[in-house]
Amino acid sequence: MLEMRPNCELCNADLPPDATNVLICSLECTFCTECDLDKCPNCGGLLSPRPTRVGAWVEKYPASTKRVLKQG
Repeated sequence: MLEMRPNCELCNADLPPDATNVLICSLECTFCTECDLDKCPNCGGLLSPRPTRVGAWVEKYPASTKRVLKQG
């Protein structure tokens, strides 16, 4: 189950579980599309659109509330 982090790790923008402007890598590093990245700055992995989670699914599997920010 995806952790669904609540923010962009670079600019700290809010990214709710139903947001469509979110990119993740295979390690679930999370970024908004506005940060315009070609690859993950943490691990160098490919970035893909994060799927959304809505309705009963977000109730059954809530998104994380722990904010992660890239250091430096």
